[in-house]
Amino acid sequence: MKHKLFLFDLDDTLLDFRASEKLSFERTLRELGFAAPVDALFAQYQKINIDLWRAFEAGTVTKDFLKVERFRQTFEAGRLELDPSQASERYLESLSDTVVLIDGAQQLCKTLAGIGEVGIITNGVAHIQGRRIAASGLGDYISFIATSEACGFAKPDSRFFDYTVKMARAFSKAETIIVGDRLDADILGANRFGIESCWYNPGRLANHTEAVPTLDVAHLDEVAPSLSGMAASAR
Repeated sequence: MKHKLFLFDLDDTLLDFRASEKLSFERTLRELGFAAPVDALFAQYQKINIDLWRAFEAGTVTKDFLKVERFRQTFEAGRLELDPSQASERYLESLSDTVVLIDGAQQLCKTLAGIGEVGIITNGVAHIQGRRIAASGLGDYISFIATSEACGFAKPDSRFFDYTVKMARAFSKAETIIVGDRLDADILGANRFGIESCWYNPGRLANHTEAVPTLDVAHLDEVAPSLSGMAASAR
């Protein structure tokens, strides 16, 4: 295998963030005294959250603002008199207790850690992501965690990747690959930084963006064989 540095997005690539997100949202609202069904409210929260994360990645809002604002807007839309700051705090604390692994994540990390170095690249909240990795059982295979919070820049900004690769034991663009589910953050970031990428695409979605992945896989079990195949074809 030609690659020696494997940079993984965390949420919805190694960890099933959608499952964890809903569990944490439900727990948070129950703790705040909201007893009604949360499905419609959660759908509203997700839309608001996605829009705010895009604004954060574009550099127009801060992460501290995002963490509370997503709940403020959700509660406002639902006409709920709940404290968004308290909701944000409880939600973030709950995330590390609701970790769900994507199928194949543990074996893939173990395999690649035996070949080279595995690092995490995430725009998530630094101390929460560290706790979630510890709870997931992946910590033994991960060499470092690069977060936008610590860096000051978010994926797909090339400055985030400049920061990331300085954490690695060794770095060569030709021997580095990013694996992630987001075309607009992970794959586009790889393109701009000049390294190869693997799009984790379980829904087999069509790509109508400017991002160009080197590989496209529907299951994490396909990653290691695909990387080995790339090395064989290059010989």
